[in-house]
Amino acid sequence: MSLLAVEDLSVEFRTRRGVARVLDRVSLGIERGQTLGVVGESGCGKSVTALAMLRLIASPPGRITGGRVHFDGRDLLALSEDEMRQVRGNRVSMIFQEPMTSLNPAYTVGDQIAESVRLHQGLTRREAIERAAQMLDAVSIPDPARRVHEYPHQFSGGMRQRVMIAMALACQPDLLVADEPTTALDVTVQAQIFDLISELREKTGTAVMLITHDMGAVAEMTDRVAVMYAGHVVESAAVADVLREPLHPYTRGLIACAPGARTVAPGQLLDEIPGTVPSLVERGAGCLFAERCAHVQPRCRAELPPHSEPAPGRTVMCWLHTQ
Repeated sequence: MSLLAVEDLSVEFRTRRGVARVLDRVSLGIERGQTLGVVGESGCGKSVTALAMLRLIASPPGRITGGRVHFDGRDLLALSEDEMRQVRGNRVSMIFQEPMTSLNPAYTVGDQIAESVRLHQGLTRREAIERAAQMLDAVSIPDPARRVHEYPHQFSGGMRQRVMIAMALACQPDLLVADEPTTALDVTVQAQIFDLISELREKTGTAVMLITHDMGAVAEMTDRVAVMYAGHVVESAAVADVLREPLHPYTRGLIACAPGARTVAPGQLLDEIPGTVPSLVERGAGCLFAERCAHVQPRCRAELPPHSEPAPGRTVMCWLHTQ
């Protein structure tokens, strides 16, 4: 049994222009100890998928309109709010994109890490602060016994992201959701954060859902990948299979744009995907990638392709994948 199985998850937002279907029957799964990469351009639905899984979609304007989220045998969408609080931060933790806005500037980092430990594991404040110092040490922050009493503004951007990782792992969750964990960090610090997440996964056995727009990071860190476009999972498979033989034109475009996912000769220019993501309010009848696809056929514009399974454990949403 998968640790996490998302089945036909759909989410819509009401806007002034109409109803936007930001997720349309999204399905994906994560095994215990596995890393799944969820990749795609900004606005494709990656973060909304994670927030919907944890029932953190603001309502209004958003709402979950269908689907199931099975976590360790229980459908999270059917739990009471009290039961969900026992899941969030305890069995499933999330690292948000911007650590400076996610951390409260009025409290020490130790108190913020300790809060979830006291809530979910019943430790005293002193025991929880000791655990917080241990977690800062685990994420390689020097002098953790002192720095546990410092405030977020006293840490650099990379160190604040390490604090967020320490907070997320303090209760030893079964699943860690990392939503663009290296946003606004320089390249060196990005590499350190990715290495840290991989190292902690190997030590603790925590499964990881890595949300990113970086196909190079997916190539380096993940076991499986789900490629999202305009609210759909257009391709999913083992990452080695996708890099060796991408079946969807959008996946091929992402790989061609990513220097970390393929070898680029000196002086060679990276490719680009022409056009922009279509409106999620005024959807046409056909494939949402049709206007940007170099291989588009009349059928692509007329009918939305189904999810095909060309091989066990592999899905693709394209009429032309066999070609």
